[in-house]
This record gives sequence, C-alpha cells and structure tokens, in this order.
Amino acid sequence: MTEFSRQVEQLGPWFHNLHLPDGSQTCPNHPLGDFPSFKWQKLNAFLPTDLRGAAVLDIGCNAGFYAIELARRGAMVTAIDVDEHYLAQARWASNVFGVNDRVSFQRAQVYSLSRSERRWDIVLFLGVLYHLRYPMLGLDIVSRCVGKQLIIQSLSAPGKDSFVVPEDLELSHRAPLSEPGWPKLSFIEQRLAGDQTNWWAPNPQCLEAMLRSSGMRILATPLDEFYICEPDPAGKTSMWSWNADEYLAATGQ
Repeated sequence: MTEFSRQVEQLGPWFHNLHLPDGSQTCPNHPLGDFPSFKWQKLNAFLPTDLRGAAVLDIGCNAGFYAIELARRGAMVTAIDVDEHYLAQARWASNVFGVNDRVSFQRAQVYSLSRSERRWDIVLFLGVLYHLRYPMLGLDIVSRCVGKQLIIQSLSAPGKDSFVVPEDLELSHRAPLSEPGWPKLSFIEQRLAGDQTNWWAPNPQCLEAMLRSSGMRILATPLDEFYICEPDPAGKTSMWSWNADEYLAATGQ
C-alpha cells in the first residue's frame, strides 16, 4: 500500500472520486461512476480555461473536486461546506494538487453568506439546494453573491411537460396548479436515497422559475439538472425589485 493509499483510506469514506497524481483514485467504485469527473467533462467547456484574477465561490465543496479544478485554472477560490469530514478531505487534496495557496476552505452554512457583502465572479451551487430546509431563502442569498455567473445543479423531480403558466390566476379557477407542467417543489418528509437531508425535489419548471425569481437569467443547460445563469436583477419576478424588507427580516438584518 502506497502512502497516498494509506492517507486516502484514513480520510474515507469519499463521495468525490479524485484522480490523484500517482494514478490512484479516492473512490474508484463510486455507484454513480467516475463522479464528478464525468459531469465536469461536459461542464468545463462553459468556463474559461484561464481564470487568473477571477474569484470563485464553491458552495458545498465536498472533497474539493470543483474548487481544485478551478484553482488549477488560476482562480482564487473560497470553498465552504457544513461537513468537517469533507473539508478535511478537500484540504488534503488541495495540498496534494499544489493549489492550497489558491483555495480557502471554510466550515459554513449557505445562510451565513447573507452576512457577506462580497460578490464572486463565479459561484458554484452544486448538489446543495435540495438539502436546504429553506430552499428559496438559500437561493435568494446565493443570488446576491453572484458577480458574473452562477452554476447550479439540483436533484429534480421528473417532468418537462409543455405548459404556459399564466401571469395571474383567479381565486376560483386554480385548476392550473394541478397541471403536470406547473412549477412544483415536492417535499420529502422522510427520506430519498436513504438521506434524511434530501428535503425537496423541484421539477425543472419550478427550478427555472425559482432561478428567475431569485434574480437570475438562465443562459445554458450544459447537462441534465445543471443550469448556467447570470444576474438579472431587473427581471419581472426578481426578488431584488419587490421585497427587500422581507429578505432582510428573514436573514436577521
């Protein structure tokens, strides 16, 4: 057993399968395959190859796969997670890949970002939204951190039925709310995939509507459940333009 292998075993279990410099991997038998590398292969084409001078925020960084990849392109990365186990893996991995001078790892909740006045050029919000007890609040908070680009991924409920959502509904004519294509956020009271923190599953129409309502404009969908967005504070339903007092109260400000 190599020194890398011993350290990987001590830091396990792993959810990110990192391909280490010695050719070994942290989770070669991942149930999802070579995760998240196979997603990165489709996503990275939407990001500049030279990120020198760019500031990146990676929310829910896990073992640091994305943070490390972006740091290797020259970005200065702030990476947060709520799980110290994953942060220990990420700190170790960033040192192994020689980017620990460009990545700052912090234990923090999404909601704590409401106290930050900083914006990052690129914000990654991958695999986190459906774990939040308060998803719309979390997305509103994240939207205020985005300088140029938001990349978001969320577990979603099946369904992409074509349906034109009316701008208004009569109180006595609420039937459209039951249409398959209406934006829906399904609540998971018990568990999904054995995980009690999987609280929500939006259908695609719902996630897209939530993004618009948080002040984002959708630019691209590079792969299933992934969206690339840019700030659109003047959007018709954007939270930036209609209810700042509620946001400030909800975030204790």
